[in-house]
Amino acid sequence: MAKRRKETEGSLKFESALEKLEKIVEEMESGDLPLDEILKKYEEGSGLVRYCAGKLTEAEKRIEILMKNKEGELVAKPFDSEEDDGEKDEKKDELF
Repeated sequence: MAKRRKETEGSLKFESALEKLEKIVEEMESGDLPLDEILKKYEEGSGLVRYCAGKLTEAEKRIEILMKNKEGELVAKPFDSEEDDGEKDEKKDELF
């Protein structure tokens, strides 16, 4: 079963996986599913979350590689890291 899931995820595009995940969330939030079906949906959704997170990480790495100059230095800062978010929050606190 894990092999079939990997084959499916391998041929799945990020956007399709995200749509499937959104549909699963809607179905689970409806409250109409029996417990066994909820557990199956949760398992499937968890796999899709991991898949999407992996695809986003890959995309981020590719963007960072593309943004490096010949010397290997970043030309621009591509993303705010979680560490930066903490620093921003501290700066906001200082203002108030």
